[in-house]
Amino acid sequence: MTSKPATIVLPADEDGIEQAVQMLRDGGLVAIPTETVYGLAARADSDEAVARIFDAKGRPSFNPLIVHLADIEQAEALAEIDEGVRAYARSCWPGPVTLVLPRRLEAPLAKAVTAGLDSVALRVPRHEVARSILAKLGVPLAAPSANRSGFTSPTTPAHVLATLNGKVDLILDAGPCEEGVESTILKWGGDGRWERLRPGPASVGDEGVNGIDATTPTRIEAPGQLASHYSPGKPVRLNATEAMENEFMIGFGAIKGNCTLSAAADLAEAARQLYTCLHLAVQSEMPRVAVAPVPATGIGVAINDRLKRAAA
Repeated sequence: MTSKPATIVLPADEDGIEQAVQMLRDGGLVAIPTETVYGLAARADSDEAVARIFDAKGRPSFNPLIVHLADIEQAEALAEIDEGVRAYARSCWPGPVTLVLPRRLEAPLAKAVTAGLDSVALRVPRHEVARSILAKLGVPLAAPSANRSGFTSPTTPAHVLATLNGKVDLILDAGPCEEGVESTILKWGGDGRWERLRPGPASVGDEGVNGIDATTPTRIEAPGQLASHYSPGKPVRLNATEAMENEFMIGFGAIKGNCTLSAAADLAEAARQLYTCLHLAVQSEMPRVAVAPVPATGIGVAINDRLKRAAA
């Protein structure tokens, strides 16, 4: 039986970007860096290319994808956008914010992108490599996190290879991601208010945002809402002050461990280190994982959201 060829890894320089653009144009799968995590990208207007995303990830068909865009003008071809939404989008794009908006009926999107919903999740990333690819390609990209569905998200090319080697055509290596956790997801309610479906790295004020409990949604409306997600494949114990026998300890602040989210108790550093520590826990011989308490303030809300799902 022939095995699939190993995934190519190229530096995210001019030549690498050009190869990635051509591969995407031809319907290939490319893991691209963003400011949040590495995304498994395919052109969003191709049923065949998007089907490859679901196959590579083992992703359930009811789970929609985020569409990455070069600018707000591309968003207006895919979603119904009024002046209020347009003003808000301009305030947070490019950046780590995904907006769930009413989908245009004629939107040129593969059917699987929206998982049968009448809405579409859109984001304009801030990362220069992702922006360069989108500008050169001229086509929106569907790009969930570049890992097997349900498992720990990738913030380095090595993390991508850990679960997708041979399943993705190319990885563009731009080093570790800046933010370290996935984008904030907000849904437009049509009444002048936003609902927060997933916390993330963005600083979103309370004004105009109506937060909801995304752990028990009545239906899946955006990525990252499954109760069990981001798993290292081992039992995870949260709010641990010390390790028990056979536990890989992830520390924070004064609580030390086999690795630490941030010895200085810096939440931004903790977000950047979160998936690195979970990947180290996967590689450890220890059969269980313990995680020190992390304050649920600022980006700590997003960190605790991911940890709670990893432990589910």
